[in-house]
Amino acid sequence: MGLPVFTDDISDEDMDRMISSAKDASEVLKAISHESRLLILCHLVSGEKSVTELETLLSARQAAVSQQLSRLRLEGLVTPRREGKAIYYSLTDDRPKQILEVVYALFCGPDARSGMTS
Repeated sequence: MGLPVFTDDISDEDMDRMISSAKDASEVLKAISHESRLLILCHLVSGEKSVTELETLLSARQAAVSQQLSRLRLEGLVTPRREGKAIYYSLTDDRPKQILEVVYALFCGPDARSGMTS
């Protein structure tokens, strides 16, 4: 699927839909633009994690991890599940994983240093 091409004859309905989609995309991108939130999502790609596990993986305090999880939850990117006193988080759907795959290819993959992606 390619990017849309803007033409002079775009309908008002199509333009409104594009504006709405741009707003939604902007909110998701803002949510993942924080280093800690991005790392949390990276860890959750491999499966559900407790807040305690995420604290250990990120070497961060519980309050900081909970604050970042709250923002991700607000944007609908993660879902909590309570089991006794522990709260576990998982990705809500496949969108974060798809975004992270692109980010990984651009910044972490084998061609990232040269600015080339395959």
